[in-house]
Amino acid sequence: METVLTLLLVRFGLIVGGLVVVALVVFGVAVTLKRRGRGAQVRRYAEAAAGYLETRGAVRPGRG
Repeated sequence: METVLTLLLVRFGLIVGGLVVVALVVFGVAVTLKRRGRGAQVRRYAEAAAGYLETRGAVRPGRG
């Protein structure tokens, strides 16, 4: 039983660690783009992508 709990804890740690790394990379890219003055261009592309996802039903409109 202890081995199973250890494996579950390790798996949870790896998943959380991966999510933290992804969040840091996204934050770093956003800061870099903002410093280079491309924030408005990225925002336009993100809005277009969000609109596409809304029409496909992947995202519910009005959330977030």
